[in-house]
Amino acid sequence: MQSDQTTVRARGRSRLRLGRRQAALFTCVAAGLLVALVWLGGMLLGSDPLSTRLELRNMAPSAAHPFGTDWLGRDMFTRTVKGLALSISVGMVAAAASVVIAAALGLIAATMGRTADKIVSFLIDLFLSVPHLVTLILIAFVFGGGMKGVVVGVALTHWPSLARVIRAEVLQLKTADYVHISKRLGKSGWWIATRHMLPHLLPQLLVGLLLLFPHAILHEASITFIGLGLSPHQPAIGIILSESMRYLSTGLWWLAFFPGLCLLFVVRAFDVAGERLRTLLDPRQTRE
Repeated sequence: MQSDQTTVRARGRSRLRLGRRQAALFTCVAAGLLVALVWLGGMLLGSDPLSTRLELRNMAPSAAHPFGTDWLGRDMFTRTVKGLALSISVGMVAAAASVVIAAALGLIAATMGRTADKIVSFLIDLFLSVPHLVTLILIAFVFGGGMKGVVVGVALTHWPSLARVIRAEVLQLKTADYVHISKRLGKSGWWIATRHMLPHLLPQLLVGLLLLFPHAILHEASITFIGLGLSPHQPAIGIILSESMRYLSTGLWWLAFFPGLCLLFVVRAFDVAGERLRTLLDPRQTRE
């Protein structure tokens, strides 16, 4: 009787782990499809709906214009999709650059001796002690704003947390037998880090990229909203939200509502996908 109950409980835990993995995989696939659809929509939607048509200005949402039109008669659905595509592209480049920085500094801190570890740890504590947005504004201002300022600013402000995780993982991997064998064979620390440790860090880097990505999009929109980001001639979400603030008092609520809602949906979708991917790639999470 007791063995039967144990078997049932084991099957239940197995089904629960399988359900979590399936949910994680589904969420990641859905997030990937969302990005693909936004990018594809940004490329396929022509520029004609973005042209000035004063006879269509300030129209409320309708079947012809689901997100309404702005004060120049431009279709807000087209502007929102193209703005999201641009923000996603900028966010992906910035997040990828931040992951590369975190991986390099994490490996250096854990493999290049105490001096390097102290320097990298000091930089991590320094960047974590200052709010991201404050540092991002300063870096974007120094680089003159624009796309370059946003990408550099996001990349240089989002790496510390991931670098700390990578450093801890590398310190744990240093105790593995194959690492000790490589040291006895005369292999350098950097060779061991890139050949033995980096492959084990790929799941952490992938999860880190997926978790940094929504933050990069949101901070890109924030810095663009205050005028230090992308050019006003580019249909970024931050530009759209910034311009719409002047018309909210006149009752044109749809100018900010739909772009802001789409931005929050994309950010939340990738935030959830990152957490689910952590469950999918980390066996310790599935046992909980």
